[in-house]
Amino acid sequence: MSHEANASPTAPDADSHVLTRVANRIGYIELERPQALNALTTAMVRTMHAALDRWRDDPGVLAVIVRTRHLRAFCAGGDIRFLYESYRAGDQAALDTFFADEYRLNHAIFTFPKPYIAMLNGVVMGGGMGISQGAHRTGGLRLVGPTTRMAMPETRIGLFPDVGMGWFLARTPGAIGRYLA
Repeated sequence: MSHEANASPTAPDADSHVLTRVANRIGYIELERPQALNALTTAMVRTMHAALDRWRDDPGVLAVIVRTRHLRAFCAGGDIRFLYESYRAGDQAALDTFFADEYRLNHAIFTFPKPYIAMLNGVVMGGGMGISQGAHRTGGLRLVGPTTRMAMPETRIGLFPDVGMGWFLARTPGAIGRYLA
């Protein structure tokens, strides 16, 4: 059984803005960066990936739920301000690290051996789609609430829809994938 199984919630790391815990054999990943609409940072991505790695083979964890307690946004995607500032500063290593880590996390979610349940509310864009859309491949769910607003804004500025969206959109029923794209 996981040593976290009876852990009480702890404050998220100031740098990661992610709370992870196990309760009742469920691993919880809670996004806690409401001031930035839970936009993903490299530290957030790494914290989420580390939790999934810990829980992957832990028999004390039967499923994972990713969520936020904040109504405005599940996740607005990658931290655009950080990415822009890194680009302006010529810090290609920071950009490469963020995207490599984000895509590794998306792959870890897509291939997770236990049900992964994403509870979507408010704004869900870009990387927020990436950390939620792989849930169906795990036997999990993507729960969409009445306040959910999904988007892939990358397409409006000429970028391809990353984080696996090309794969997901091509597999939606009927013409809904073309409509969403």
